[in-house]
Amino acid sequence: MMDSDRKIIRVRDVMKKEFDMIDGRVTVMEALRTMKYVETKSLIVDKRNDDDEYGMVLISDIAKLVLAKDRSPDRINVYEIMAKPLLPVDPDMDIRYCARYFETFSLSRAPVIEHRNIIGIVSYTDMVLKGLVRF
Repeated sequence: MMDSDRKIIRVRDVMKKEFDMIDGRVTVMEALRTMKYVETKSLIVDKRNDDDEYGMVLISDIAKLVLAKDRSPDRINVYEIMAKPLLPVDPDMDIRYCARYFETFSLSRAPVIEHRNIIGIVSYTDMVLKGLVRF
């Protein structure tokens, strides 16, 4: 099949639409207790106001920065370990370019942002399992 005949699969077609949004001031333990969508492996930290940016905490961040360092999850606030600002992904981006974007910036997952609001999260797993299987 020629490249021009290939249907473009966009980020919005493979992203997870369910994600956990938390306040950066909560403790890591409180954040973990409120997680509904454990399969996303990440928590989005909400903006404090319109001029702020979103943050993100990965489960791996909690393992490296709290668990491995023997710090108390009841004493560490999410804002202390979150990544912020985030590199966003456009929902209409072709997943082939999204995979290259992830490689270029060493990302494993990223927020999908439309009109300055997060509408989902995309990961390598989403792109491969939901994108490639369609061909």
